[in-house]
Amino acid sequence: MRYIKILFLVILPGLILAAEDIEPDLIHHLDGSKLSILWVIPFIGILLSIAILPLLANRFWHNNFGKVALFWAMSFIIPFAAHWGVSAVFYELIYVSLLEYFPFIILLLSLFTISGGIRLKGTLVGTPIMNTVLILIGTVFASWMGTTGAAMLLIRPLIKANLERKNKIHIIVFFIFLVANIGGSLTPLGDPPLFLGFLKGVDFFWTTNMMLKPMLFMVLCLISLFYLIDSYYYRKEGLDVLSSRSIYDSEKLGIEGAVNFFFLAGVIGAVLLSGVWKSTIIIDVHHVPVQLQNLIRDLLLLGLTMTSWLVTARSIREYNQFTWFPIQEVAKLFAGIFVTIIPAIAILKSGTDGALAIIVRSVSNNGEPINQMYFWATGVLSSFLDNAPTYLVFFNTAGGDAVQLMGEMKNTLLAISAGAVFMGANTYIGNAPNFMVKSIAQERGIDMPSFFGYMIKYSIPILLPLYFLVSWIFF
Repeated sequence: MRYIKILFLVILPGLILAAEDIEPDLIHHLDGSKLSILWVIPFIGILLSIAILPLLANRFWHNNFGKVALFWAMSFIIPFAAHWGVSAVFYELIYVSLLEYFPFIILLLSLFTISGGIRLKGTLVGTPIMNTVLILIGTVFASWMGTTGAAMLLIRPLIKANLERKNKIHIIVFFIFLVANIGGSLTPLGDPPLFLGFLKGVDFFWTTNMMLKPMLFMVLCLISLFYLIDSYYYRKEGLDVLSSRSIYDSEKLGIEGAVNFFFLAGVIGAVLLSGVWKSTIIIDVHHVPVQLQNLIRDLLLLGLTMTSWLVTARSIREYNQFTWFPIQEVAKLFAGIFVTIIPAIAILKSGTDGALAIIVRSVSNNGEPINQMYFWATGVLSSFLDNAPTYLVFFNTAGGDAVQLMGEMKNTLLAISAGAVFMGANTYIGNAPNFMVKSIAQERGIDMPSFFGYMIKYSIPILLPLYFLVSWIFF
């Protein structure tokens, strides 16, 4: 976070002075209809950096990814300030920080810290059956404790269970597919796009009812394929994991740090509170409205994070090989992504008046929604943009009326929801837990594929055919 702090320290004095003279009625969101597609270049730049630099200059990337993220953020901020004014960029930075980035990273931090204080004891053996069971458990948990919480809870036991395995990249990849993404389909707690739908008026259990069939289809197909692949590699290795471990290494199943499950329940409660409680109190921060319930939620999450850190025995985190690096990497890279994504989201929000009008027009025909296109457009953009605002863009494109979308347009809302959740698995940045799982796996010595390697070798050949089937069967 040091580089992000430096960014604000460098520009803050001038921004504050400039902001003092601006009238409140001049503060407004960026008009995406006036933006050229060229403003998206910094966003493309940071994506290409994430994809290419670890391959071409791995050591440089490992030591300087925060500086790279800062470079691309500044490559947007400086030209934007020169063209639109310092006060305009200040407003956009305050808006994206207070309403999007900080809530996002605080939630991730709480789930990462709390789940890192839970140790699943026992001699888990990385057989195909055991791996399948662990991934299925995580998939079920994901809808009720969030994809991040479920992924952070089970990725370490899964890695430990497969220490002796030579071929284990596919295990982590399918874990990302199912636990970090598709498993979060059934409730607004599972994935941020669905939670935004809940805030917009979509019933809590509408998601459970409507998403169940496509989610079960994806899970059954993927878990069956995983079992076949893992069984093939297991037999190919000719490894008897049970005999390779000493009898003295065996340990009864159990849980240490179980108090953290109460903290996880507290996280779920805090998130639900912010969705159910509609306070009339709004705190104005340079014309950016911060709702009281959201501020209380973030404070509760930080309090739960600190409490978990203080009360959990250090030995548990040491056993889990808990470090702050994964959350630091996500925080720095996504800070750059959240800043550079500002013009891309603004252009999309401008609908048919923006530079990406062709995408918006593709989802309807003479005013009638094309559900298959809603599924693909939402999904493809969610693979590279943040899936939460992408969901909102198409939610509003479809009319934005939750009652109508749950009723006569239920298949349209289903297409938007499925596209945002399912296709977050397409890339490492499609959903935040993907990157965190990748980072933890690499810390444990697993040579995870590159950004493009993940797509070319795994997500495209495995997931794309299933998406076509989902599109054909359900939409």
